[in-house]
Amino acid sequence: MRRMVLSILVENTAGVLSRVAGLFSRRGYNIDSLTVGETENPAISRMTVMVHGDDQILEQIEKQLQKLEDVIEIKELTRDESVTRELILVKVNAAGEERQAIISIADIFRAKIVDVAPDSLMIELTGNQDKIDAFIKLLEQYQIKELVRTGITGLTRGLGDIADYIED
Repeated sequence: MRRMVLSILVENTAGVLSRVAGLFSRRGYNIDSLTVGETENPAISRMTVMVHGDDQILEQIEKQLQKLEDVIEIKELTRDESVTRELILVKVNAAGEERQAIISIADIFRAKIVDVAPDSLMIELTGNQDKIDAFIKLLEQYQIKELVRTGITGLTRGLGDIADYIED
């Protein structure tokens, strides 16, 4: 099984997210991560989708996505040719002596303390998936109260813009 991250430019219209997600569910494919947001052009949104599968399944996913009317372009975000990031917020029990140890871990990862309560800290961290996973693993020795991950988003390296896909 191989991981594939797709950057999909779509028309920013009502129902496009539902149509893309519906394609996956109708065919029994699981979406590991999905982020969507408007691009620098308000008429176009970018979806970043992470899926796992064998080469045949991943090829089929790309072909089916390309058939959707709202899809403008699909690019695979490979590790060598792209930058991907994810954001997490994690609330950790932090009473007494544990507080300073948790702050030290956050500092090592260049995370930000975004909320302080008498018995907990909320920490924000942005990075690649490996960095996020390593951070969570270190925090597991403390009690994690809540955790949320945004999902992966990314862009290909180098020059490029969406102007080529906009009709006048």
